[in-house]
Amino acid sequence: MNQEKKTFIGYLAAWLNWPRFIFSLTLIFFLTGILFPFYWMVSSSFKSRAEIGRRQPVYIPETLRLDAYKELFSPTHESYQDFGQNILNTFKVAIPTTFIAVVLSILGAYAIARLRFKGKEALLNSILMIYLFPGVLLIIPLFAMLAQAGDKLGFNVQDNLGVLIFTYLAQTLPVALYMLTNYFRTIPDEIEQAGLIDGCSRFEIIWRITLPLAIPALVSVSIYTFMIAWNEFLYALVFLNDHAMFTMPIKINAIFNDPTPRPHVVMAASTIMTIPIIMLFLAMERFLTEGLTAGGVKG
Repeated sequence: MNQEKKTFIGYLAAWLNWPRFIFSLTLIFFLTGILFPFYWMVSSSFKSRAEIGRRQPVYIPETLRLDAYKELFSPTHESYQDFGQNILNTFKVAIPTTFIAVVLSILGAYAIARLRFKGKEALLNSILMIYLFPGVLLIIPLFAMLAQAGDKLGFNVQDNLGVLIFTYLAQTLPVALYMLTNYFRTIPDEIEQAGLIDGCSRFEIIWRITLPLAIPALVSVSIYTFMIAWNEFLYALVFLNDHAMFTMPIKINAIFNDPTPRPHVVMAASTIMTIPIIMLFLAMERFLTEGLTAGGVKG
């Protein structure tokens, strides 16, 4: 046993040097900084209010209490929050925003990357400049514009998830268009020219040639736009007043600002909000790591 221990220590001493030691120490520091807050959030969702309120931090709850989750989902609980409706509202906003942004950015990015027209570089740069403005600067004129359009067309901008989706497109579409444009430019033009010679139309080339080669970029843009719509707070806070229409970030803020503090419920709701994003990254990881045009040209 001692010999095995010495052998392991000797192997570790032979492997470890100053560059590797510094790299390992830095890696441990960053992993701890990333993973520990997530662990604290999940563990706190199972704690009691007394455990959270102690002066000495409780790293491991004594028992896995489900009181916070019952308050979020159990109708029989005295402080029932109906958090399932907030999850559904968030999906109703995030999924259409992602789909519309990706479809529009595909068409716009392909036109800028492949078609020739005057001012396309200026157009692309101006679209990106819009994204550089903070959302708080755009929300007032955007709200006023939509309110005037609503008065003329007969719809209400308040508590309207469709209007909220439109406002999210103003945030997601510029950067999605810019990302896909740069990606489409990396795809060899010869592949598409061969398709044109074979009689394919532009839409057929996009569908049969460009999109299969652009799957990694499409996945990246989809994840990015979905995360923006999933986590967005400011626009939802302005456009949503009805508690039944709240998305998850607004609902969590409402629970946090409740006169009766319930931090374990906030942590439970935050945990539920985080899980779909983690699952999305794990499910799409293989697409994110694929080569840009691997297999695009044969022979």
